[in-house]
Amino acid sequence: VQLQASGGGLVQAGGSLRLSCAASGRTFSSYAMNWFRQAPGKEREFVAAITMRGVSAWYIDSVKGRFTISRDNAKNTVYLQMNSLKPEDTAVYYCATDRTLHAANCRAFEYDYWGQGTQVTVSS
Repeated sequence: VQLQASGGGLVQAGGSLRLSCAASGRTFSSYAMNWFRQAPGKEREFVAAITMRGVSAWYIDSVKGRFTISRDNAKNTVYLQMNSLKPEDTAVYYCATDRTLHAANCRAFEYDYWGQGTQVTVSS
């Protein structure tokens, strides 16, 4: 599967962005989908995950109540709606998937399929 992330940009603190990740192929609905992020000088960290049909989702504590992951299997796309953005949310955001892993696996090094990343910058 090939992934293409988009939607990043520069936003002031308190603002919102919606990231998109478009997937190729006909089997998108058989993949759980994940978002990770990597800030300068830091390790890539898990942000959110959603199951194949979108029934369940997981988030890191720092984004709970502010970010929402969703998906549209008809469009082969997963989204990350980010509200009330903070400067500490600044990072390159990546979508990722791997059918061999549990949906909320937070170990980035175990994932085989990654989007190219989209930069999110939140100014204070």
